[in-house]
Amino acid sequence: MTTYTRRGPGQSYLKSVLAERINSLIEHKDLNLEINPLKVYEQMIDQIEEETGSLPPHLTRGVSPETAAANVDVQAIIAPRLTMLMEIANSFLVTIIESKESVPYGIRWICKQIRSLTRRKYPEATDYAICSLIGGFFFLRFINPAVVTPQAYMLVDAVPAKHPRRTLTLIAKMLQNLANKPSYAKEAYMMTLNPFVENNKARINQFLNQLCEVGDFYDTLEMDQYMALSKKDLQINITLNELYNTHSLLLQHIDVLSPNEKQHLRICTDELGPAPAQVPRKENRTIELPLYSRWETPIQDIHMALMSENNLTQNDILYMETKSIFVQLIRSMPNIADKRPINLPGIAERAATTKDAMLVRKGIKVKEMLRELEELHIVDRKDDYKLMQDEVAAELLHLGNLREKVILETRSLDAVYKTICDHNAYLRSQLEQYKAYLQNVRLTSSKDKGSAPVGVVSVGGKEKKQPKSTVLGPYRFTHAQLEKEGIIVESNVPENRRPHIYFNITSPTPGTFIIALHYKGRDKAILEMDLKIDDLLEKQKDNKHLLDLEYVQLNVVKVLQLLNKVFRSK
Repeated sequence: MTTYTRRGPGQSYLKSVLAERINSLIEHKDLNLEINPLKVYEQMIDQIEEETGSLPPHLTRGVSPETAAANVDVQAIIAPRLTMLMEIANSFLVTIIESKESVPYGIRWICKQIRSLTRRKYPEATDYAICSLIGGFFFLRFINPAVVTPQAYMLVDAVPAKHPRRTLTLIAKMLQNLANKPSYAKEAYMMTLNPFVENNKARINQFLNQLCEVGDFYDTLEMDQYMALSKKDLQINITLNELYNTHSLLLQHIDVLSPNEKQHLRICTDELGPAPAQVPRKENRTIELPLYSRWETPIQDIHMALMSENNLTQNDILYMETKSIFVQLIRSMPNIADKRPINLPGIAERAATTKDAMLVRKGIKVKEMLRELEELHIVDRKDDYKLMQDEVAAELLHLGNLREKVILETRSLDAVYKTICDHNAYLRSQLEQYKAYLQNVRLTSSKDKGSAPVGVVSVGGKEKKQPKSTVLGPYRFTHAQLEKEGIIVESNVPENRRPHIYFNITSPTPGTFIIALHYKGRDKAILEMDLKIDDLLEKQKDNKHLLDLEYVQLNVVKVLQLLNKVFRSK
């Protein structure tokens, strides 16, 4: 769960909510809010000794925490710090509570599952205890790591100074004590901040409960409905290892998923036996897997199947078909879906007189079927076909309004798509930051070695900036070309996709190259690798013959030859 919180949406939330608050705090580098009496005592006597050159007889080193806490001067130092700490912690708390609607859906959904599972597992658990568990995830695993180490979450530009860093740690402890049942066994001095916990306990419990008030994603993204509404012949692309891993997971949880030995999933897994072992990466090919059910009944045989398996009569099937057509008609005409009682003859007549040819056919057909059922004394016009009315109403209630569901599902998919795009943008920004960082490291490394930085030359003992170098390339090579010339030693690209793969090689600065792997029809490269000629020469010197590009392995010597051939005269 901690790993999940570090994905793009979680990082974006932390930055938008905490970055400003943390940056305003760490600006005060000399603000010391230490409240541990022992540390305050030691800092106090260090300062006295520095200012006077010696310590008074009543102030000695190596005292116990109790002695330090009892010191009047220490208490006087700590008192205003407690007030300030509680004010800062309260400002953090208010910011977090006000950001409830900005908390990523996934984080809130996990909080909801923690609450739901706890209630099922421990029915007698109090709301206080349940909120402690939710707070254990939300604060301990999500909020507090970013508060304690903001530089690791890119909320600040550099590691905070000593005093602000300690303040942030104390703030995190206060928030954690607020979310969980506080324990002061190891840090008794934190008990002095208990008023903050007591004053905000109800408020934080309300916030944690509100976090859980989100819908389940499977309420709107129901796979069965999508498959039912999509084309008949379904297939997926899946790798062997993904397939074997799915098989293994099914076997691992088969007793929960399919407790009955006669259930279809259990029959399939029993026939398949143990899951195969994972295959090496080279053999992990992608396959096209058709999706169908061996228990499906062809539509032309449905009547016979129903009659033989369930002892149904032709009259029963007529009744079910009539009900089914009425349900279809009502769902196709949303403006009559909410009218009660349901006027079955009226609906049939309305469908039969519309301009939609399909509805007309169904309307005429269902009118005739309703008449047949009445002649068979299965339904009765005198009670307005009450039996059929009730069953159609129940079916509609179960299915819900199709149009509304589709709209909700579309909105949900739009939200998912936006989240994916946001995460993609976040990853791209991270990539740019890492590239900039690597470039700075290279520049620093060049300076440390005594050489002039990139872009600077020495002329007559004086440094002079070089004119801006021009970018050379890109030069394009197909997968087949590089494979034929022996540059590609090994390829994990499937055979049928290799004709669509090509490589662009660019030289942004002398001695620096970028190899980008592209797939035809896509604007962005699948991957890019920055290379320096020095690194390639060092690999050659160390007898490291392969350069790993994730999808292909390149021969180092032949890569050097290619770069020399392409860029030598440029």
